[in-house]
Amino acid sequence: MVEVVPFTLVMTQAPGPCILVLCPAEDYERHDTCRIVPIWMGAADAAQLGLAIEGKRLQRPMTHDLFLDALTNLDAHVDHVLITRVEGKIFHSNIVLRAGERTITLDARPSDSVSLAVRQGSPIYMEDEVLKRASYPFVFKREKDDEEELAEFHSFIESLDPDDFKD
Repeated sequence: MVEVVPFTLVMTQAPGPCILVLCPAEDYERHDTCRIVPIWMGAADAAQLGLAIEGKRLQRPMTHDLFLDALTNLDAHVDHVLITRVEGKIFHSNIVLRAGERTITLDARPSDSVSLAVRQGSPIYMEDEVLKRASYPFVFKREKDDEEELAEFHSFIESLDPDDFKD
C-alpha cells in the first residue's frame, strides 16, 4: 500500500471528462520524477473535488460536507481512503471510517473517496498493484519555467485515452 496525494485536477467543459491525477506522496515531495495515476471523472464530481482541494466551503453544505457533518455528529471520521483495484478504466476505492474502536469500510467511487479524504485531511492510499498497473512515469524538467512545464503536463494528460487502461 502506497500513500498518494492529488497532484493536479484537469478540468474540462462538459461533456468532456475531467482528470484527477494522483502521485505517490514521496514522489510529490521530490518534484523531479514521479509516477502519476490519472483517474477520469465527470465535471460535477471534479467540481466538488476542486472545492475540497482549494479548501473552499459554500454557504450551504454540499453532499460531501453533509456526509462529514453527519459522521462528526456520530463521533466518527474518515480514517483513510484506499484505492483497491482498477478494471480497465474503472477504479474502485474504499472509505475507511473510524468510530471509536470500530472500523467501517464503505465501497465508494474514487472521486467521492478522495473528496472526503481531502476535506477531512485523511490519508489516501493505493494498492501497490494498482499503482503498478495504472501509473505512468512523469519527469519534471528544471530548465523550463512553471507555466511551460504545466502546459506540457496538461498536454500529456490530454493525450491519454481511457483505452490505455485496458488489460
